[in-house]
Amino acid sequence: MDAFFVVSIFTKYPPTRAMKKAIKLIECPRDAMQGIHHFIDTDLKAAYINLLLQVGFDTLDFGSFVSPKAIPQLRDTREVLSKLELGSSASKLLAIIANVRGAEEAILHPEISYLGFPFSISETFQKRNTNSSITESFDTVKQILELCDKNQKTAVVYLSMGFGNPYGDEWNIEIVEKWAQELVDQGVKILSLSDTTGVSTPEKIKTIVPPLIKRFKNTEIGVHLHSTPETRLEKIQAAFESGCTRFDSALKGFGGCPMAADDLTGNLATEDLIGFIEHQGIQLNLNMEKWAEAQQFSGRIFL
Repeated sequence: MDAFFVVSIFTKYPPTRAMKKAIKLIECPRDAMQGIHHFIDTDLKAAYINLLLQVGFDTLDFGSFVSPKAIPQLRDTREVLSKLELGSSASKLLAIIANVRGAEEAILHPEISYLGFPFSISETFQKRNTNSSITESFDTVKQILELCDKNQKTAVVYLSMGFGNPYGDEWNIEIVEKWAQELVDQGVKILSLSDTTGVSTPEKIKTIVPPLIKRFKNTEIGVHLHSTPETRLEKIQAAFESGCTRFDSALKGFGGCPMAADDLTGNLATEDLIGFIEHQGIQLNLNMEKWAEAQQFSGRIFL
């Protein structure tokens, strides 16, 4: 990306506030890789994640403990984990789980700090994603929280379909707020609002996110948004102006949710997110040389 383009693309998104904010970036190689049909060699996965570990992200969403029948690409998460060079990195690891059995497997690994569980407020998508109802999944959240408390882990619950859904299930802001309240009441400390199929808009983000941040002052509210390249920056800006300080993204916007089984809508592109935040005058203290190496190396992963 040449210097003129970098400057010109952000003229539409001038700095919006002087206040310095502590921003957490969660890089998501797991999300980026999970929908790829050809199997990525385990050593190649590990080498890529090892590069990302040196960049300085707060957290890497690196793998998952789900059925290999559901996500065959990630069947080697344990092997990848054994090859990661964690000694010189301050980044924490997050693994996705879909049920209690996955949580029981994940907690056996001291290297993992966070267990991520997708909790959808769309009945259709919850069954599609975790083969369970909303009620059953809420019970799963309770059990996961108990396991985390006993094993020094932290649960990250994704409020999936938080900005609407394409399946015709009832959706409104009151439903979002109801389930957010229910999850926080159970002890969820990190709640990440996800649009899953890219249905969020700047208007929805600015309507939904600020009241949750204000209401749940002791809960970390983040966003896990999906987007086409044309709408990435406007979504980033809307979330930033809403007071969000936790952002999930993936290098070059790779990935999307294969369980949606629709045309994949990619993740927010990390390079767009970095550029936007630094344009606001906020220092992220990332190792940009290692970031450049990871971008180059990604060509071996995402063919």
